Amino acid sequence: MNIVTLLPFIVLIGAMFLMTRSAKKKQQAAAQMRDEMQPGTGVRTIGGMYATVKEIGDETVLLEVAPGVHAVYAKNAIGAVLQDSEYNRIVHGDEEESDSDTVVPDDASSLTEAADAEGTDKAAEAPKADLTKKSDAAEDAGEVRKDGKTDGETDAK
Repeated sequence: MNIVTLLPFIVLIGAMFLMTRSAKKKQQAAAQMRDEMQPGTGVRTIGGMYATVKEIGDETVLLEVAPGVHAVYAKNAIGAVLQDSEYNRIVHGDEEESDSDTVVPDDASSLTEAADAEGTDKAAEAPKADLTKKSDAAEDAGEVRKDGKTDGETDAK
């Protein structure tokens, strides 16, 4: 046989091998993550529910989904084992401690007040923009068209 005819089959077998290998690695990582669970650890189920691990069995896990409310789940239903800080941030709304002491104002007025106080003389010297409407006489002189109509006039009555 010719190698050109076998090439698509070789590529297909290689792709299948790579896909099964990556899937197997993901399964092993998930199993290792589930084995690291301990009572008191915060977890997220594959359904998106956050809970605390109470007991761990061979194939099942007892989760406390609310204070005093327990539910039994399969170990395979655990989607992620969370760190304590992440679990508390999500479930209890605890804020993370920031390393920087930067304060961000709620509005921009606090940023412009200091500039206004320093540069009051500069603001007085700058000409203000004229936002008023032109007089009707100036408009009529500048905007008469060939047909003798100004903007906004129509033939309909």
